[in-house]
Amino acid sequence: MARILFNHVYKRYDKEDRAAVQDFNLEIEDKEFVVFVGPSGCGKSTTLRMIAGLEDISEGEVFINEELVNDLPPKDRDIAMVFQNYALYPNMSVYENIAFGLRLRKMPKSEIDISVKRAARILEIEPYLWRKPKELSGGQRQRVALGRAIVRNPQVFLMDEPLSNLDAKLREQMRTEIIKLHKRLDVTTIYVTHDQTEAMTMGDRIVVMKDGLIQQVDTPEDIYNLPNNMFVAKFIGSPSMNFIEGKLKGNESVIEFHTRRFTLIVPEGKAESLRRSGMINRYVVLGIRPENISLEPILFETYPDAVVSGMHKLSELMGPDRYLFIDAGTSNPVVIRTNPMRKFDEDEKMNFAFDMSKALFFDKDSGKRLSD
Repeated sequence: MARILFNHVYKRYDKEDRAAVQDFNLEIEDKEFVVFVGPSGCGKSTTLRMIAGLEDISEGEVFINEELVNDLPPKDRDIAMVFQNYALYPNMSVYENIAFGLRLRKMPKSEIDISVKRAARILEIEPYLWRKPKELSGGQRQRVALGRAIVRNPQVFLMDEPLSNLDAKLREQMRTEIIKLHKRLDVTTIYVTHDQTEAMTMGDRIVVMKDGLIQQVDTPEDIYNLPNNMFVAKFIGSPSMNFIEGKLKGNESVIEFHTRRFTLIVPEGKAESLRRSGMINRYVVLGIRPENISLEPILFETYPDAVVSGMHKLSELMGPDRYLFIDAGTSNPVVIRTNPMRKFDEDEKMNFAFDMSKALFFDKDSGKRLSD
């Protein structure tokens, strides 16, 4: 059982004015798989290292199972950490690497042997137990690093960008393996990555960070569909959400979103929340995912008040999808996700419709989401 609680945690370095981690508050439930995600330097690895005891906590409290661990040595926290660079001993065999921590604990040889072989069987590295790390592929080395962690049977797994050194195909395979491993072992896991695909496919919940601050904590579905602010909306999703600046105009019966080139009618449910936010006759940012813009003429009847014209400038074929970049008179091209079999000429004029039920509105100044 391992429940982790952060209570107003800060991390400051002597030579920096701004805290690397600021007012971090989070509760992680027992057996949960939580992913910390954000750009480089956002504080996610620093936060992980504070849990492990590898970084001092400048202010605030961290609890593991209701025990305050601020001053507890790393060896007494019952956690296991998997690093980005594997951290294997090159002069030791796979067996010896996995067994190393158990030997430090003075565990009997027979128990060590059982534990190591069990971990090797789970990770499918039994044939490599007597090889040295240099004789292994990157994926095999990462499995050894995972084996060294799970053999200790810890109450918490901490993983700091463990797949970043692997190629794309192997990362995809190892993501699946780590998810299967978590379900099998049922241990509280915190996973750090800058890769939003890893975050979306692996986590029960995602913690999005920027500049040492939590931007949003939510399920992958809600992070994607209901981002708290423009940073989260842009960071999560590929290609990113479209952002279009415009002005809201209207009254008690109807609200319109006006740009220099086109006008869109805001659905009543969203219009009501915008009225409550006091944003009528003010500039806002409309956000919409590329898959929520349609080129199908039959759907223009469904969204007659949200049909826009533009000029096709560029397309990118991405396997099962084609991304179109359309000049619609906005500050940035409108990106549409569409059928990969359809091809378009450069500067071809086309109509497309926004699914306004999926559109979001953000405060232009603060970036905060205004509507559901």
